Amino acid sequence: MHTLNLGILAHVDAGKTSLTERLLHAAGVIDTIGSVDDGSTQTDSLSLERQRGITIKSAVASFVVDDVTVNLIDTPGHPDFIAEVERVLNVLDGAVLVVSAVEGVQAQTRVLMRTLQRLGIPTLIFVNKIDRSGARYDGVLRGIAEKLAPASISMGPATALGTRGATSRPHDHADADFRSALVDLLAGHDEALLAAYVDDDAALSWQRLRGELAAQTKRALVHPVFFGSAITGAGVDALISGITELLPTAEDDADGPVSGTVFKVERGSAGEKIAYVRMFSGTVRVRDRLPFRGDEEGKVTALSVYERGSDVPGDTLTAGRIGKLWGIGDVRIGDAIGIPRATPPDSHHFAPPTLETIVAPLHPADKGALHVALTQLAEQDPLINLRQDDLRQETSVSLYGEVQKEVIQATLANDFGVDVSFRETTTIHIERPAGTGAAAEFIHVDPNPFLATVGLRIDPAPVGSGVAFRLGVELGSMPYAFFKAVEETVKATLEQGIHGWQVTDCTVTMTHSGYAARQSHAHAVFDKSMSSTAGDFRNLTPLVLMSALQQAVSRVYEPMHRFSLDIPADLFGLVLPVLARLRAVPQTSVVRGPSYVVEGEIPAASVHALERQLPSLTRGEGVLECAFDHYRPVRGAVPDRPRSDHDPLHRREYLMRVTRRAAGG
Repeated sequence: MHTLNLGILAHVDAGKTSLTERLLHAAGVIDTIGSVDDGSTQTDSLSLERQRGITIKSAVASFVVDDVTVNLIDTPGHPDFIAEVERVLNVLDGAVLVVSAVEGVQAQTRVLMRTLQRLGIPTLIFVNKIDRSGARYDGVLRGIAEKLAPASISMGPATALGTRGATSRPHDHADADFRSALVDLLAGHDEALLAAYVDDDAALSWQRLRGELAAQTKRALVHPVFFGSAITGAGVDALISGITELLPTAEDDADGPVSGTVFKVERGSAGEKIAYVRMFSGTVRVRDRLPFRGDEEGKVTALSVYERGSDVPGDTLTAGRIGKLWGIGDVRIGDAIGIPRATPPDSHHFAPPTLETIVAPLHPADKGALHVALTQLAEQDPLINLRQDDLRQETSVSLYGEVQKEVIQATLANDFGVDVSFRETTTIHIERPAGTGAAAEFIHVDPNPFLATVGLRIDPAPVGSGVAFRLGVELGSMPYAFFKAVEETVKATLEQGIHGWQVTDCTVTMTHSGYAARQSHAHAVFDKSMSSTAGDFRNLTPLVLMSALQQAVSRVYEPMHRFSLDIPADLFGLVLPVLARLRAVPQTSVVRGPSYVVEGEIPAASVHALERQLPSLTRGEGVLECAFDHYRPVRGAVPDRPRSDHDPLHRREYLMRVTRRAAGG
């Protein structure tokens, strides 16, 4: 039995959860197809998902086709929950990207496809809703070729579009036009195939063409397109055949070293932590002690494995499978179980959240309960990025959008019994060094009160590179623990730059080091006042680093979204001034029938305002698509964010907080 871990991805409302239900029904896993509108679907199990009719958390279901066990992961489509999708991508063997036959390619569809292609994940495209009024065939195919995947091909025509009787018939070897189009597509990656076709078309067997299509699809070079309807079931059988024939199954080495990835964490009914794991190698058994996150370890007290619908209790979880582990209390999303897999340095595939808000309990007595609840939510979604300001007794969370804020509020009320309010949502900026800066403080030299020498240089680095730490001194010049303390403190300190925003895209090099060796008075025990500790380096590093950053000059950037706005042509002149007031920059405008399509960039801070005004501006006919694109230097007044730490920018107050010795302050 082979295993295929399959992701179902789409723009919100394209019908991927309905498709999941149809696939489970077709495989005999469920007897009745659930309805998103009625809140009766298999994978939308949260009460909030059923109430809202949207997927909020990724969910796993399983079915068997022939000799393949398909672990199907249904992911959220709303862009506010893109973090859920990001975590799933790391455990997939293949994907089905769902596109609506009515709306066609949408903003989130493009974001998802670009990421799937960048990661080399083999992907089929399913055009859903061919039974809906307004469904298109040629127009959607053109949109897929132009905006999603030039190397795509329809696997069968759709007929009676827009009616309940809409259907899709798979192409076969007798379809000469399809055969020719398939050769043209595949020959781009296989010259031998083209030569065989030119020499003798008849000798090029249908089996060879299908075999080459499968091979190139599994290498993510081409993307077959299927048409159908999740509601009526049209075209779903052809899609299932495509899933098992064209997508790769997991490479399973059950006897190899244990290696897996945690892609989801939840709490059980008794509050216990449950880790969802994709195994890439080896076998995990109940009572095994598993290393994770470097030198930590946990004992598996129970496990379950996905098969024929949902997870069932088991004794082993083998390579290629997805299962749930109990007993690893400190595990986090993204942790490697056993031997870590080789992954790119930056595991983030989508843009980070660009909004934040302060959350507060409506009843002051709930402050402790709120902290516990938010900590548990952060386990399930690390990108909400809890930021605790102990000075002001405030907690902020990062957001992708207003819907996510509403979901957090409802979750806190429903699951934890904590009613909260939110401050106004604000934009998260970032800082980058504009140039190079350096600073150093030396042991036993005023005004340095710490038993440590630290010199640091900060340099700009390429956009998107994050923060890198380098040593410009000999590794053996002092104990490794002191270097580690400096590195960890550098990264923690850069969470708040000169203006209070996270500093990124820079390289920090340690240029000077020094310490006082372990000493004691005659005939006495170790004397901390005479010997360096890691604390000396942790306390001194923020002062040196901020001095270097001030010298480099820290520039603040704001997040910018790329937008596409489809509006009635007669309202174009009315909408343009509004875009200008919102600091949007239109770059292209195209007339498409009775509509104007305007594309450009807009500050993330203005997107919500545009969404609110659009219905009244455009008689309810305007359609806005937005997605994060880049960061741009702030123009005008630079926004500052209050610091939540001891603030190394103010030396005297900082020293008074971290040490009793304020000498030289």
